[in-house]
Amino acid sequence: MIKKGILTSIIVLSFLSSKTINAQLDENKLGAWYMTFYNTTFNDSSWGLQGDVQFRNWNFGGDLEQLLIRSGVTYKPKESKLKLTLGYGHITTGTFGPNKSTTTESRIYQEALYPVKFGKRFYTNHRFRYEQRFVENQDFRTRYRYNLFLNIPLNKLTLDKKTLYLALYNELFINGQRDIGNGKTVEFFDRNRCYAAIGYHIKKDLKIQLGIMRQLTNNWGKNQLQLSIHQKL
Repeated sequence: MIKKGILTSIIVLSFLSSKTINAQLDENKLGAWYMTFYNTTFNDSSWGLQGDVQFRNWNFGGDLEQLLIRSGVTYKPKESKLKLTLGYGHITTGTFGPNKSTTTESRIYQEALYPVKFGKRFYTNHRFRYEQRFVENQDFRTRYRYNLFLNIPLNKLTLDKKTLYLALYNELFINGQRDIGNGKTVEFFDRNRCYAAIGYHIKKDLKIQLGIMRQLTNNWGKNQLQLSIHQKL
């Protein structure tokens, strides 16, 4: 007969193994991010505000990946296309599956956005972002990000009212340091996001996009449906 202690150990290990399997990320399940972005300027000055709210799910809704709330003060020098931002974000991160535990993060960031147009219909934006991250139960962290955006109008040459356009971007994330405390480390490569969508300018200062983003980390890769609203107030 199997001794009681051995039997108990087998039951406990089986339970823990099943919990681990259930917690593993299903890379084949399509996630969904619902987002709204805004920006505004103070009258005719160089100063303004920009921000976004993002409700990210591991599935189409209900299994929280992240709730991100972010806003910043912008400055655009006179006679320049460059826009600079100093901002703050609060992020609540969930875990995949039925486990409802979350972690929180406070994030300060500095950003430079520079648009460049090529030819008659290729509108690009280069975004450089530096983040200082205060993640729950981790040491202070930093991260560098570079995003190349490309918008291509399809039925017009300009991005204005009633324009249908193709929206593309690729963003690379690099960690500033590997040691994050408690004996844990991360790689310098954090993740990469590649995105393709169809957008529509409802009016000059309001547009909507629907697309797919492929996110790759060192441990997993996953597709995310993205629905976003972009508004200039």
